[in-house]
Amino acid sequence: MKKAISMMLATAMAATCLAGCGSAASSSAAASSEAASSEATSAATSEASTGEKTFENNELNIAVFEGGYGSEYWDEIIKRFEAAYPGVTVNMQISPKIGDIIRPQIVAGNVPDFISMNDNDSTGLISSMVKEHALMDLSDVFEEGGIDDDTPLKDQVIDGLLDSAKCSPYGDGKIYIAPFDASPMGLVYNKTLFEENGWETPVTWDDFFELGDKAKEKGIALFTYQGIYPGYLESMLWPALASATGIDNMKAVASYTPGSLSSDEALKVFQNMAKIGTDGYLMDGTVALNHTQSQTDMMMNKALFIPNGNWMEGEMADAPRADGFEFGLTCAPVLDDGETRYVMSSVEQFEIPANAKNPELAKEFLRFLYTEDSVKLFAEKANGIYALKKANEMVKGIVTDGVYNMNDIYQEGTFMVFGWDAMPDTSKVVIADSVFNVASDVMNGDMTAEQWRDGIEAAFEEIAASK
Repeated sequence: MKKAISMMLATAMAATCLAGCGSAASSSAAASSEAASSEATSAATSEASTGEKTFENNELNIAVFEGGYGSEYWDEIIKRFEAAYPGVTVNMQISPKIGDIIRPQIVAGNVPDFISMNDNDSTGLISSMVKEHALMDLSDVFEEGGIDDDTPLKDQVIDGLLDSAKCSPYGDGKIYIAPFDASPMGLVYNKTLFEENGWETPVTWDDFFELGDKAKEKGIALFTYQGIYPGYLESMLWPALASATGIDNMKAVASYTPGSLSSDEALKVFQNMAKIGTDGYLMDGTVALNHTQSQTDMMMNKALFIPNGNWMEGEMADAPRADGFEFGLTCAPVLDDGETRYVMSSVEQFEIPANAKNPELAKEFLRFLYTEDSVKLFAEKANGIYALKKANEMVKGIVTDGVYNMNDIYQEGTFMVFGWDAMPDTSKVVIADSVFNVASDVMNGDMTAEQWRDGIEAAFEEIAASK
């Protein structure tokens, strides 16, 4: 298997290196002599010092994707972990291009012990590892109690997450990917602009486009998105399809089931998405913009909505904005009033490779990340909220009001996550090519909504044929 994994990763590396490889901002956090003050760290220190938690190998190598949450949390949590477990050293590689950086290392047999990276990352590293069964089964970690709470970790995580394809990609009840934070996603808007104009957030697609006509009169586009990163459209597409076709049908979509998008209701969603571009509701120039450019334009009131999550406030903390700008978050539109509205939730992820050299220490590090001390530190340093049931209560007054209040979207809609099942080993399909990477063609009118939907169905047929 190791040879097969290396061959697969080497092939994928050749493709991704066309985008350019960056150098990691690498650090090895020095062991701190100061004991952390929190109960969680003290408890862990006690365990380590009394010999209850000792490890043959005290060196842990981790790789972290550096996104909108920055690096401060990771720098500090490493120091606290080293303090809690005397003699342990954590070596960290952290970079926005961490997938490109560690891919050749993995091919060469230098596998990290722990990874913080999403399965939908643009490099495709984690999805490739899932496909090749190159991730470790973490079920035992979640059966155990936490470090500072003896409730099994599986019962501390937000309901439904561990059973979803985001954590259990093979549908066998085993957990191979651990949840990190949980962030509500939807349509970000400027509350102040809406209040000044007496506008209500739309519920149905008809409401959505009627509001767009009103915005046009004021020289404001209805919608923009992160043009060269069209995956952000998942904040809108998946919940809209869940409302239109039923949440149970999304399980069929996630498992690439042919016909799962063939209904008239599904087609109407694709048609409404396409209408944004073809009927003049999309902000000019959107398809050529990156995430920060489009998000800045939206914050300058050039567009009413952009698909995103509550992390946008922290990511854009220093960006220019309209006077009085206040973050709001609302659900994707539904076809008919009264349909269930859903809140797509982003779940960032942790992994331990199957070939990790120090899996036991990696598992202990994972448990340490779920302590209350860690949850509060993440809120303080990154303005984010862990995917734990009690996390909202723990971080109140620590995260900004904007991030905390955007969680009010769960009063509008029902929590949902979406993650693809593991791709069959023999399939060559890149599902993002059919779902999101054609978005600019759809918005420009070069591809119809029917062609978009049919292309995804064709990909499902090809995947099914490879099983």
